[in-house]
Amino acid sequence: MLYLRNLSVGCRYFTARLLMSAAIAMLPGLAHSAAEQWQGAAFEGDQAALVQLAAAGAKVVRVYRESDAWVLDEAQKLGLKVVMGLWVGHPRHGFRLDSEAARRAQEDAIRRFVTRYRSHPALLAWGVGNEVETGEADPLPVWREIDRLAAMIKSIDPDHATMMVVGDTSLERLKLLADCCAHVDLLGINVYAGAVFDLAQRLRSAGIAKPVVVAELGPLGQWQAGRKPWGAPVELSSREKAAFFRDALASLRGQPQVRGVFPFLWGAKQEQTETWHGLLLADGSLTEMTDALALAWGRPVEHPAPTILGIGISADVFVPGQMVSAGVDARTADGERVRTEWKVLAEATDLRLGGDNEAVPPRIDVAMLASDSGQFRFLAPKQPGAYRLFITVRDARGKAATANLPFLVRAGR
Repeated sequence: MLYLRNLSVGCRYFTARLLMSAAIAMLPGLAHSAAEQWQGAAFEGDQAALVQLAAAGAKVVRVYRESDAWVLDEAQKLGLKVVMGLWVGHPRHGFRLDSEAARRAQEDAIRRFVTRYRSHPALLAWGVGNEVETGEADPLPVWREIDRLAAMIKSIDPDHATMMVVGDTSLERLKLLADCCAHVDLLGINVYAGAVFDLAQRLRSAGIAKPVVVAELGPLGQWQAGRKPWGAPVELSSREKAAFFRDALASLRGQPQVRGVFPFLWGAKQEQTETWHGLLLADGSLTEMTDALALAWGRPVEHPAPTILGIGISADVFVPGQMVSAGVDARTADGERVRTEWKVLAEATDLRLGGDNEAVPPRIDVAMLASDSGQFRFLAPKQPGAYRLFITVRDARGKAATANLPFLVRAGR
């Protein structure tokens, strides 16, 4: 009897999934998606970065908020489609779900925006909010509000799908989504590190039948990483991040429930460090990660970025003024010379939830003793505290590889 009951539950799940997929496929912007995943990236950048994204082979770009509306026109010129973000107020930022006036004002603003852009030829779907539930003990009130907004959007634009984006925090929360939000066509989930490799199984366990978009795909996040004894998280090198994207995209490819995958983030962003999540450097330089994405999107890479094989530092903890030695082993595909940029920053202290904007920590002037493409010797800062040595390796074309080393300065051992 147990076997038959489980079989019955499984049949209901897959029947619901087929019916949902058929309904979504009837939307004009998604008619092709059952056979072909959206390929592109989550985007925060300028027009030059958007051109780079299209050149790498992307077909779709995901943006987060109404101020990104300029992307629609530029994407149209480049042959890209856009998942257009509609920002929904977060309770942790002070938005009051119990305020009828606040909810009505938000709804009216979204209505005006959707009405203005619903016929844009680059529009593919609406992204309604991003991890709005972060910090909420009970996410359902937030999700129900998003569903209400999605219903309003569909009433004035039935031709484009609605997508709600949530954080991938636990199976228990995923289960809450199984019967939630009937007016949301696509469930967007921001997925990081190893959680991507069992996503299909977890969706089945949660009973989620509707199509899913990996709205952010990223390697090990700062909240997941191993830490130094003083608390500094250890960031992966660009080589390790590129390997993650290769493996993750290969794993997700061909999963019928996954309608699209958006690696995070095509642009540069201060979040724990200046390089943790950015696929580009702040100056727009392409990296090992952008090469990995281009190859996954079927675009050959003529000149691969340099790669960092290893890094090291003489110790983790120093006293003020002590000599620090660090090294990097970096290579290019054709054996050309590289140049290495070394810089020391204070460890970030303005740390926020859910990708909220963070202040850039100050750069520290250190007394340099020696520097070349492979080694760097300097005197530890005089002020005790947590620091990070950033290493950027560039080739002659400006493509880059990155890594960093946290270290601590304290007044005595």
